Amino acid sequence: MEEKRTIHKSQNVILENREKMSVSGVQHVISFNESNIILVTVQGNMTIKGEDLDIKKLNLDDGNISIEGYITAITYTEKSDMSSKGMGFLGKMFK
Repeated sequence: MEEKRTIHKSQNVILENREKMSVSGVQHVISFNESNIILVTVQGNMTIKGEDLDIKKLNLDDGNISIEGYITAITYTEKSDMSSKGMGFLGKMFK
């Protein structure tokens, strides 16, 4: 029997004092380090830039992520804009 993942059509982004961020509607984490986090969300790809970024909670079954650190930018791009060309070798292998 095949398990179906629920697709969330709506998304919430909560940013508290540029230090704590919660995002719903997350489908996949493309990459992360202490200065950049790239997510695939129901509203497109999201890039979060900042300093000392840390993923505190991640639940892809529910589509929720909690991030702490100093957030300097949040950018959306369309899903098609994040091609496999920019994902690196491992991203291509596990796509």
